[in-house]
Amino acid sequence: MNQLQVYEAPKYIPGREDYRVKVRTAGGRWQPLFVYEVKVDMHEVRPASMAFFDVEGEAEVEIDCLYTEIEHVNISPAARSVVCSHDGRKISFKLNGPQKLSVEINGGRFRNLHLFANPLEVGAPQPDGAGVHLVQPGIHRSPDLLALLKRTEDQETGLPQTLYFAPGTHYIEETVFAVPSGTVIYLAGGAAFAGSLVCERVEDVEIRGRGVVYLADFHRFSAFRGVKIVFSRRISVEGITVIDPPHYSIFIGQSTDITVTNFKSFSTRGWSDGIDIMSSSEIAIRDVFMRNSDDCIAIYGSRWDYSGDSRNISVRDSVLWADVAHPLMIGTHGDHRRGGDIIENIVYENIDILEHHEPQENYWGALAINAGDCNTVRNVLYSNIRVEWIEQGQLFDLRVVMNKDYNPEPGTGIEKVTFRNVSFSGGGVHPSRIYGYDEDRGVNGVQFINLQMGGELVENARTDLILLNTYAHNVVFKRE
Repeated sequence: MNQLQVYEAPKYIPGREDYRVKVRTAGGRWQPLFVYEVKVDMHEVRPASMAFFDVEGEAEVEIDCLYTEIEHVNISPAARSVVCSHDGRKISFKLNGPQKLSVEINGGRFRNLHLFANPLEVGAPQPDGAGVHLVQPGIHRSPDLLALLKRTEDQETGLPQTLYFAPGTHYIEETVFAVPSGTVIYLAGGAAFAGSLVCERVEDVEIRGRGVVYLADFHRFSAFRGVKIVFSRRISVEGITVIDPPHYSIFIGQSTDITVTNFKSFSTRGWSDGIDIMSSSEIAIRDVFMRNSDDCIAIYGSRWDYSGDSRNISVRDSVLWADVAHPLMIGTHGDHRRGGDIIENIVYENIDILEHHEPQENYWGALAINAGDCNTVRNVLYSNIRVEWIEQGQLFDLRVVMNKDYNPEPGTGIEKVTFRNVSFSGGGVHPSRIYGYDEDRGVNGVQFINLQMGGELVENARTDLILLNTYAHNVVFKRE
């Protein structure tokens, strides 16, 4: 059955007029989408466009480009094989099921349309449901919101307490809302939450919906995150979008049993990574779209107040775009005073990387493991990874390092890394690296299965493609 759900525009949140977008089921009534303005690329911050809707089955999409005549159109990821037609300034195509796409006109990767066809919501709370507290648009104090959750009559229902943020713009007077245990924060489609959601020392929390966390106006808060999850467990984030956070979109510190699903983020500031994970375990990230001006997803050991190993982390079925730094990064930070941390059992599977752009050689690598601070990184799988474009950088960077900016000590080692069905469709980039630090702190056990670069199957460490130093051992290439 074909179904669509579109959402109204939140008031006071800027739209973008580069595109007019509408959708419909086959032969149905056209429905317009609100086009959000999202900023991209820290090198030269500029506005792009973003629109979304929910879909089940087949949908037809029509896009009018309002700023130029169309000569050619590219729709990424290429693996989605979306076939479009265009005439004058109009683009038409069909989608079969949920997709996360970039529509680029005449090669324009910075004035593009990010189009997200989300899956239909399942089990969404209703504004008049038991245990649900409807929050109307406006300026809110955190104590007032917390008071809603403490009402005795609602606790007696036995249902999770839910704050339902209605469509419109919601401002938090204190800029931060501390989410209690056992609650649901629901951002309805068309809702914009101007503030940070913080889960600290809590459990059993859901943050979900089709609304946005909007932080474009929070310039003075340099360490402000969209969603902060620390010292917590059993937390899920689903469906929302974070726009222009001063710091990370989602930060996970010393926490366990965390899931992030159908999450989208855009960032343009220094250190505005997408999802950063420190000293945490049992983390599952799936179906996310990240366009960030720093690492899209980074996995570390100890840092700041967060201490311990990181393990059992997966990232699947996602699209990553690094305007700056690494799409995927592991290993820089750890507890060198206590002999470092173990970062292990990491799986990256079915991922499209749309771009890697980094001018600094020390931060190259679309797929990067830089073990510093006495850390050991081991048991890492990259499976079915498709890298479309590298503006500046290299495909992968496996190094045991002592980064002068972050590491008082070098890492201990990198062990057992597998690249299976990894492909890079471009060419002319810097050779990838596999470097140990010294004889006692090396890289041991790297296998490449069906590695393709520039359309060629790579069957050995060709120096024009891959550089190894004397501390890299047991590097093998296979064809299956």
